[in-house]
Amino acid sequence: MFLSALRSSDIEEKEWITQKLLAYCTQNSEIERGYTPKRFAQPSYADICTIVAPKALPKRKAFDTREGLAILTHAIAHIEFSAIDLALDAAYRFCDMPAAFVIDWLEVASDEIRHFKMLSALLAHLGYRYGDFPVHSGLFEAGKRSAHDALERMAIVPRFYEATGLDVNPQIIAKLRAASHFEPAARLVEALELIYREEIEHVRKGDRWFAYLCAQRGVEKAIYFDIVARYGLQRQRPHINVEARKAAGFSCDEILKLGAKRCE
Repeated sequence: MFLSALRSSDIEEKEWITQKLLAYCTQNSEIERGYTPKRFAQPSYADICTIVAPKALPKRKAFDTREGLAILTHAIAHIEFSAIDLALDAAYRFCDMPAAFVIDWLEVASDEIRHFKMLSALLAHLGYRYGDFPVHSGLFEAGKRSAHDALERMAIVPRFYEATGLDVNPQIIAKLRAASHFEPAARLVEALELIYREEIEHVRKGDRWFAYLCAQRGVEKAIYFDIVARYGLQRQRPHINVEARKAAGFSCDEILKLGAKRCE
């Protein structure tokens, strides 16, 4: 079932399978996982989206126009679609992890599906659909690169990419509020506020399993910075969301090292 969900670009099929898997895993204390995980040559959205280099993505336009807001909404929807597959892949791929790990990432996948459907509804309201604008495959490539190691996957996906979303989300919301006279922009603000609250829990799950793997291997959590540097992601961000990162499990030492001016 995992393979069908991971290969499908149909969000309804992904949702149905995810709910079936989640129900099975929560109702059975032992989960059978005697298989060798497969690698994927292309993302599941390849048959509905045109994949381009990040520099070739459409330029952001005014958020109080249908096209401008659709471009932004589509970009966020693509992040959510990619996050669905990354969560499903974590539950599928790392079959030596505890059953609680599988349940956590199936729950995350379920949340991401709901986020994607919410954004798809807004796209439809604007007269567009997922796949109408080109996308990049950066998150898929990060998943491929970290497919060999659960520790690296937890460091790179929830603790780097999703945590970066916690930094960026409030800035996008602030810009959208300036365009809130345009009703669809106000709707996107509501969606992003919900996504923001739930993404804190997703990062916290990633942090918990990252800490579990560090303890299991006898390494310090500071290895996070070594992994991030090895992936070429060590740049400091100009805006660090201290409170959200703390709520998601980051220590003040980590947050200051990431570039925050203060953390208490």
